[in-house]
Amino acid sequence: MTIEGAQYTAIELDGIRRQLTEHAKPECPRCQVAMTRRPIGGGSFGLGYARQRDWLICGKCKRSALFDVQRGTRN
Repeated sequence: MTIEGAQYTAIELDGIRRQLTEHAKPECPRCQVAMTRRPIGGGSFGLGYARQRDWLICGKCKRSALFDVQRGTRN
């Protein structure tokens, strides 16, 4: 019996990131359902630290991924 992990694999995260950087609507690699995108701001703009992140959530399996918008990397 194989139990799927609660988190996306590195390969799955890379696929989501690729969709995000290509400005496509990201899709959950396990459910093939469009992911909900929630922008997250943070940091202090006056101090030069202001991260803009996207939190992508699958409405079906509830898995999620967090990416740094400017760098296109996973947080």
